[in-house]
Amino acid sequence: MSKEMLEAFATLEKTKGIKQDVIVDAIKAALVAAYKKNYNQAQNVEVDFDERRGNFKVMAVKTVVDEVQDDRLEVSLKDALAINRAYEVGDEIRFEVTPKNFGRIAAQTAKQVIMQRLREAERSHIIDEYSQYEDELVTGTVERRDNRFVYVKIGNVEAIMPQCDQMPNEVYNPQDQIRVLVTHVGSDSKGAQIVVSRTAPDVVKRLFEQEVPEIYDGTVEIVSIAREAGDRTKMAVKSNDPNIDPVGTCVGQKGARVQNVVNELGGENIDVVKYEEDPSDFIANALNPAEVIAVQFGDDEEEKSALVIVPDYQLSLAIGKKGQNVRLAARLTGYKIDIRPESEVEFVDEKSDDSAKSTETTAEEDSSADTDTADEDTTVQAEEKSSEDNTEG
Repeated sequence: MSKEMLEAFATLEKTKGIKQDVIVDAIKAALVAAYKKNYNQAQNVEVDFDERRGNFKVMAVKTVVDEVQDDRLEVSLKDALAINRAYEVGDEIRFEVTPKNFGRIAAQTAKQVIMQRLREAERSHIIDEYSQYEDELVTGTVERRDNRFVYVKIGNVEAIMPQCDQMPNEVYNPQDQIRVLVTHVGSDSKGAQIVVSRTAPDVVKRLFEQEVPEIYDGTVEIVSIAREAGDRTKMAVKSNDPNIDPVGTCVGQKGARVQNVVNELGGENIDVVKYEEDPSDFIANALNPAEVIAVQFGDDEEEKSALVIVPDYQLSLAIGKKGQNVRLAARLTGYKIDIRPESEVEFVDEKSDDSAKSTETTAEEDSSADTDTADEDTTVQAEEKSSEDNTEG
């Protein structure tokens, strides 16, 4: 039995990654609990493990006293000296009390405690190992699927992919190799839990980091991503080097880089747009491929709303199929976007207004000048008539 036990320890450490010390500690605690429960013993009990032979021994620890009050916890000095003349009052002596047969109940109790400790140790091991992969892209193998989850084997553990994280245009069959994003590493009542996704926006981000070295080293930065998985994604990028075009860098020569990402996502359309500090320019870029005439912002800065004016023939393109283009643009920029065609908006020409004001001013000046001239003419005529009357007289 000892040989089989040691082999079992080695197998658990190899397959589950649980060290032998953890297993031994769990069994020690299980044996102590089983002994106290099934043999109605209250003494201080310890369990020793012989690593060479693979044997466990149950030891009762008793204190040496002059007068014994509880023989389960104490031993008299006389009896202690009979064992070894070096013992003194206050010393502790360990007596082996290993039962010849724990019995069925003791074995079941020990097994339950051991399994619980092993689950806890395995859970802790998985969380410690895979927490470093959270928010990272990993490759896994599809094992099976049911109505709720797709189960993906990652290393030695099984991760789950909920329906909301499954691509609508993909079918997952057993033994399929897929790349997934680890979105959560934690535990529940059943043990450690690893949740993965194919629909998270960071899937696109990690794929571009692998395809575009400039993104990985920070020269080109992904500012924001808006995604409707399986259909379309908009990604805003900017360059920290004025000599590098961020959009062209992500697209690659003849579109090779972006095409690799598109292929990985099953043909999902990806729009790479340039991020601008000016919100109006950023919104115009986000609505690509539609042409934008003007962007007007609302008075409420907290609401962050914008009125976008487009040519009449570009209205449907700006809105997109079922509103997808404007919806993704709004999520990408963080603005609530209202699109209006050019024909429904009245533009005010400031130059025309200035010309009209100038014409009115000139007309007023001319009218005033005519009035002054008329008054001068009347005065002159009156003076001439008065002079003629004086001459006749």
